[in-house]
Amino acid sequence: MKLLREHGSKEAKTLLHFGCGAGGHDYTFKTRFDVTGVDISEEMLELAAQINPEVTYLHGDMRTTEVGGSFDVVAIPDSIDYLSTQSDLEAAIGDGYQHLRPGGVLLIVAKTREEFRENNFCYTGAKGNIEITIFENNYIPKTNRSTYEATLVYLIRRDGQLSVHSDHHVLGLFSNAEWLALLQGAGFDVRQAGLDGIYDRFLLGEGEYPMQVFVGIKPR
Repeated sequence: MKLLREHGSKEAKTLLHFGCGAGGHDYTFKTRFDVTGVDISEEMLELAAQINPEVTYLHGDMRTTEVGGSFDVVAIPDSIDYLSTQSDLEAAIGDGYQHLRPGGVLLIVAKTREEFRENNFCYTGAKGNIEITIFENNYIPKTNRSTYEATLVYLIRRDGQLSVHSDHHVLGLFSNAEWLALLQGAGFDVRQAGLDGIYDRFLLGEGEYPMQVFVGIKPR
C-alpha cells in the first residue's frame, strides 16, 4: 500500500487484482479501492466472495483476461509466481498494461533469480477444534534454475485426529534483468524496491526470503 501511495495517483479509486486467490490481499485492498478480483480457480473465488462480499470477482486467466474498462491500479502480489515461462509472464504483464488507464500503476511482487535461496518454512494455527501445521520446502533444480519447486506438507488435526496432505508446485524464477526488460518492453516506466523480512519468523534455520517489488507506471 505504501508503494501505491508513492507512485500512484492520490485520486486512484479502482484496483484490478490478478490471481486474487481466496481474497486475503483484497481484505486490505478494499479499505482504499473499489476492487475487482480475477482468478483461474472457481473454488478460490467462492471463498474470496465469502470473505469480501464488497468485491467483484470474475473467473479468468491473468494472461488473457478481458475485464473491460480501465483501472487505476493492477496488482499481482503473489500469483505471478505460477507463470514459469517468459512468454506467459510477458502475456500477463501485457494484459495488465491493457487494463490500466494512462498514468495507472502495475504492482508486482516477485522473487528474482539472483536473490532467491532454498528455504524451509513452518506455519501453524488453530481455530475451534481444528489445528493446522504447514511445512514448506523451496528447492531450486540444478538442471533448470529458471524455476523452483515449492513442496508443502499439511498436518491437520480435527479433534486431535491427524490427517496428512501434500502439495507440489513448479514456479517461475526470472532474473532482475528479465523482469525489467519485460516490463519496459510492455511500455512501462519502472520503479523497483526491495521487500525483506516479512517471512523471517516462519523461516527455519538460516533461510532468507528477499523479494522485489516492481512498480510499472503507464505513460499518460
